[in-house]
Amino acid sequence: KRRAEVAAALDDDRLADVLEELPEDDQIEILGKLKEERAADVLEAMDPDDAADLLSELPEEDKERLLTLMRPDDAADVRRLMAYEERTAGGLMTTEPIVLRPDATVADALARVRQQDLSPALAAQVYVCRPPDETPTGKYLGTVHFQRLLRDPPFTLVGALVDSDLPPLGPATPLPAVTSYFAAYNLVAAPVVDESGSLLGAVTVDDVLDHLLPEDWRETEFHEEGVQGG
Repeated sequence: KRRAEVAAALDDDRLADVLEELPEDDQIEILGKLKEERAADVLEAMDPDDAADLLSELPEEDKERLLTLMRPDDAADVRRLMAYEERTAGGLMTTEPIVLRPDATVADALARVRQQDLSPALAAQVYVCRPPDETPTGKYLGTVHFQRLLRDPPFTLVGALVDSDLPPLGPATPLPAVTSYFAAYNLVAAPVVDESGSLLGAVTVDDVLDHLLPEDWRETEFHEEGVQGG
C-alpha cells in the first residue's frame, strides 16, 4: 500500500527514474498497480532499453496493451529493442544516444552533452551520422569523445573531429564479446551499427554491468566498510 501511495505521489519522470533502479519483481509489482494510461506514460519516460526489459517480463497480453497505449515513436523503439536477444549488444543498447550530423559544431555537441537528463555514459561521446538523425540513422561516420570537444574551438565542425578507428559493435554481438570490447578499448559507451552501416543505438557500461552481476544484486545490502576494506 505504501509503495502505491509513493508511486502515485511521484511525477512520471521521477517514477521512471525510480523504476529503473529497482529489482525486476518490484518494477513489475509497482507497474501493475498503476492505471494502464499512467503505466504507459511512465514507460515512455523510461530509457527505451529499461522499458523493453520491463515489458519483456510481462504477459504477452499486458505487454501489447501497454505498447498500444504508448506514443507510436516510443513504442516503435521499444519493439525494436525487444526483437533482439537480451544478452546481445542489440538487447543491451539504448536507442537514444547523442546523434549529430557532420556539419554540427562543437558548440552544438557540447549543448547536447550538457543535457541534465543524460547519464554520464551517454554524455561521454557523440555519434556522428548522415541524416536521418534518429536511430536507425543514415551512415554512421564515427564518434567524438567529449574531452576532444573541450579541446577544440566551438565553431569547429564535428565531422572534422570524428574518430573512425574504433570498430562498432554489431547488434548480435554476445555479452561476453561486448564485455571484452569495453575492457579492450577502455570505454563507457559503444556504438551499435547494423550491416548497412546505420547507427542503431549505443551500449553503456552500466547496462553491461547490470547483466554481468547476479540478478538480485540490487537487493544486496551495500556495506561501506567492505568497500573501504577492499
